[in-house]
Amino acid sequence: MKVAAGQLAPTTDPSANRRTIETLVEEASAEGVELLVLPEEAMLLADGVEAPLGEVARAEWPGFVEFVSGLARRHRMAIIAAGYEGTDSDRPYNTIVAIDEDGAEAARYRKLHLYDAFLYRESDYVTPGDANPVVVELAGTRVGLVNCYDLRFPELTRNLIDHGADLLSVSAAWVSGAMKEDHWRTLLRARAIESTAWLVAAGSASPECIGQSMIVDPFGIVRAQLGGETYGLAITTLSQRRTEEVRAVLPVLENRRLNTTIEL
Repeated sequence: MKVAAGQLAPTTDPSANRRTIETLVEEASAEGVELLVLPEEAMLLADGVEAPLGEVARAEWPGFVEFVSGLARRHRMAIIAAGYEGTDSDRPYNTIVAIDEDGAEAARYRKLHLYDAFLYRESDYVTPGDANPVVVELAGTRVGLVNCYDLRFPELTRNLIDHGADLLSVSAAWVSGAMKEDHWRTLLRARAIESTAWLVAAGSASPECIGQSMIVDPFGIVRAQLGGETYGLAITTLSQRRTEEVRAVLPVLENRRLNTTIEL
């Protein structure tokens, strides 16, 4: 299966973001991509929005999902996208939506671990999601959904693997700072290695974020990556055979003696 991490620099203008996403999808389609992962905040950059974020989310989220669904259906491509889903309060959810190649919504995941770190407090303006891990089948592959700061919590990705994920999809807006790029690269490879699973990470390239989209194989080898550019695609072909080969020589999932699976 050919997959891509789409990198863009979201703005506070949802219409402009949609135009950029549409171009990315068209280019990915021309390359034969079957699954495209987009970064966190692909719908809208929250920082700098003039109206209350909750109000903007209620107005924009339904149309954003419909827009992504239309692109997926038109190009016969599964798409994982992220944005702010309106709630009854002033604090929306930070949500990933998974759309299958028929344009149907297959799943949505509301970010569980909000970014309350490095002097930042996402919980001041976002409502945390529930604790349900989300694994969804897209393009014939079971995909576990991860949103940015979630990456720092290995129990979440292990839970996704325990629930049948063969691929980890990470949508992120990884803020720059001391050691942050190193943390990003290290954590992505670590999650892939400890899971012996493919990982596709799409990073926002908005002004305060690092970009650095990456696709990592089950042995931790980076198969495709981008730098800090504000637009681009990292593309590679995933092989289930590669996963089987790695798990045959590195059977950590079979050898472990602690079970972290949470039954909800």
